[in-house]
Parts: sequence; structure tokens; C-alpha cells
Amino acid sequence: MKSIIIPIIPINKTIAKVQGKHELDLEAICLFIAFGFFLDTDSYWKDEIILSPGSEYTLDKDNYITSAKKWFQWHYTPKEISFEDTLEEFTNFFETIVKEQTSDKNVILPISGGIDSRTQAVALRNHPNVKSYSYDYKGGYPETKIAKKIADKCQFPFQSLSVPKGYLWNCIEELAEINQCYSEFTHPRQMAFLDNFKDMGNVFSLGHMGDLMFDSFGLPNLPFEEEVEVLIKMLLKKGGSELANSLWESWNLEGTFEDYYTSRIRKLLKEINIEGNTNARLRAFKTKYYVSRWSSNNLSVFDKVHPVILPYYDNRMCEFICTIPEKYLANRQLQIAYIQKRAPDLAKITWQGQKPFNLNNFHLNKSPYNLPNRIAGKLKREYSSLMGNPYISRNWEIQFVGKKNDANLKKWLFESKLENLVPKDTIQKYYDNFKEKNAVNYSHPVSMLLTLALFQEKFNTKY
Repeated sequence: MKSIIIPIIPINKTIAKVQGKHELDLEAICLFIAFGFFLDTDSYWKDEIILSPGSEYTLDKDNYITSAKKWFQWHYTPKEISFEDTLEEFTNFFETIVKEQTSDKNVILPISGGIDSRTQAVALRNHPNVKSYSYDYKGGYPETKIAKKIADKCQFPFQSLSVPKGYLWNCIEELAEINQCYSEFTHPRQMAFLDNFKDMGNVFSLGHMGDLMFDSFGLPNLPFEEEVEVLIKMLLKKGGSELANSLWESWNLEGTFEDYYTSRIRKLLKEINIEGNTNARLRAFKTKYYVSRWSSNNLSVFDKVHPVILPYYDNRMCEFICTIPEKYLANRQLQIAYIQKRAPDLAKITWQGQKPFNLNNFHLNKSPYNLPNRIAGKLKREYSSLMGNPYISRNWEIQFVGKKNDANLKKWLFESKLENLVPKDTIQKYYDNFKEKNAVNYSHPVSMLLTLALFQEKFNTKY
């Protein structure tokens, strides 16, 4: 027997056995296609599950579960506390966690144009061994320029990288082995730079989850059924439910796909014992299910090169969030105030999500103050497109668009074992929709078909 304690937000998935036939869980795969991540404890197989966050398990020698219990439940228990005192608590928690995680380490810090990595840069500013980097798309927004300004202010060595077009096809089989096809392949751009990271340090410090913890959905308190509807809209990917429904019907699964995913979401949301605060309840749901099954799975690419540490994943940070009044979490207030207080020079650097404004004046990102920037940006994009250099802003554009990309995509979709699982006419339909109807709406279905193609090739030996 062995005992396993799963953190509140696990970095790695842990697979265990349950009684049942070793056959594909087609209902779970439909949800995977619709949402882009496996829900709850689902896996590809009916006799395997992913152990649940905040739980303790006992497994036998054959890896079967013999007992399970929850040791943590998300809650909303706000303290009577001022914003200033909350900021002081956050500062102490965050800097203590970062110091503990990075002491005696050679830290690699990815820096973006946003907030999360900027808070880490502040906490690491006096660390003696930090190297940083950022990447952007050629023909896209130059995020690396913002990142370099942050690095320079902190005196971190900095490397600027450009994501090469079509990099995926040279590493797609390696990526499939790394993430085991539990997330699609267009997002982990770090695959393009694995060799760059090997000698930079010995641990990645990553800011994942900060944007979900320290923001609010801005919703009023809703009745439960409306919360379910809002959550489903958040989770469904463009074109994802359409493809999932097509497969549900072609696989002759019982009932309707819509009834299935609605009942699953309703049941899981009901189990989160937070009443009277819709924003806190939805945050808890997304943290427990989306972050642990989507965000965490993509960490495996970093972990292939060096171990990863994540201050926002720390159990103490999760407990802290449960006690903070929702009004202090809205609009990134705590992170912004932390940066303004600890490193006012970093607060003056452009916030990419509010460009060209920064953390001090982003409230001006509205008409008429932002009209000059919006007009200039539109003209620049249109000019670049006319010159044959379309503006790049989406991950799939550098992997699926262009002749070479298309040839590789077609090879995997039509010359692999995918048609043993997905009807060939369905593959053709969604490929054609992507190419001829609406690339934005159908990029996700095509990416999920690509993921299933690699799964068939690497892991589903039965077919």
C-alpha cells in the first residue's frame, strides 16, 4: 500500500487504476474535445483516472485505489480586513513563498507583457541568480520589448526569442510523448526553445494561475442554474462542441452530448460549497478543474528541461485567496498595488493587455483616450497585411497557416491512424471548414483532431 497526497493545485497528474475494462472512455474524450481539457478525474481510458486535487489516496501494489478522502475544499470565508492590510498579507505570503522556492537556485524567469511575471520579477529583484527571457511572434505584437524593459530595470540577463513559423512539426512527436496527448499542441510554444533553456539555470519560476486568483469575473450573484450556464459558456471552445457532438452521434453514445456535459458541470459545481458569491464559486471551479487539467498539463514541457516552481500554486496561497473579500480581488488590484509599492519603476512600463497604458494609467484605456492607439494599430495591421505580412496574434496561425504547415497538418489528419477512431468524412468536414469557412472558429476542432491523431499513433495500440 502507498499513500499519495495531491496538492490543491497539482503540477503533475497522477494516474491510478479503477475497476473496469481497458477501453476508451468516449464520453470523456468528447468533453476533452469540447473544452480542450479532460474534466475532473477523466482520462482516455475507463479503467484509469487522474487523482483529484486536494485529496489523499491509498493505492495497492497494482496501483488500484483502495481509499480516498478530501483534505481540502474550496470555500469563501472573507475576513473583516482593510485593503492595506490585505496588501501587506499578500506581500508577506508571496515574497516568503518565492524566497523559499528559489533559495540556492539558479532561476529562469519567463517574462511577459502582463502582470503575473512582473510580480515575480519584483519578488526576485534581489535574487543573485536570475536569468530571464521572453518570446513573441514575428509579425505580431513585440511583447519582448516590454519584457526587456522589465528585465533591464531588475538587472536580469535577458534573452529575446521569436517563435518560428511551423516549429511544431519538428517536435510534435516529442511533445506528444511529453504531454501524453492530454492537451492540444498549439499552446506550449516553449517547445521551440528547449535547447535555449538547458544552460540558463536549474529551475523555472512560473506565474501561472495569478490572473485567475487575483481577478474577478465581474458578475452579480446569480442563481445556481445561471451559474451553470455562465460556466458552460466559459468552458466551451469555438467549434469544440460542434465536433464533439458529431463524434457523440457517430459513436452512437447514449442521450445527447449537451445533456451529458450540462449534467457533469452541474454536478461538479454543486459540490463546491460556496453560496452567495458567484465569482468566488466560479473561481474555485476553474482552479480545481481547468487549471489542474489544462494549465498544469502544459507545465510538463518546462519540466522536461528543468523542475518548475509556481508561487501561485502554493497551498498557502490557495488558502489565502479563500479569505480575501471579493472586492479586493477584482481587477488585479492586489498585484498592481504590490508592484506600485515595491517597484514603482516597473509599474510605469506598458501593460500589454492595456497597451499603450501602464499600471498607473490603464483606467484611461477607453474612448476617447485610446482612440489614437487603436487607429494607429489598425492601420499598421492593414498595411502589413497588404505587404504580405499578416498580423499574427494566435498560436495556431504559426502552425496551421501556409503551404508547409498545411502539408504537415494534412499528413497527420489523413495519413495516420486517426480514421480508425474518427470517421474520415468527419475529419474532412472540419478540415474543410477550417480552410474554407472560418479558420478562427474551426482552428480548435482541427487542433483536437491533430491531438487525437497523435494519441492514436502513440498510445492507442488497439486501433
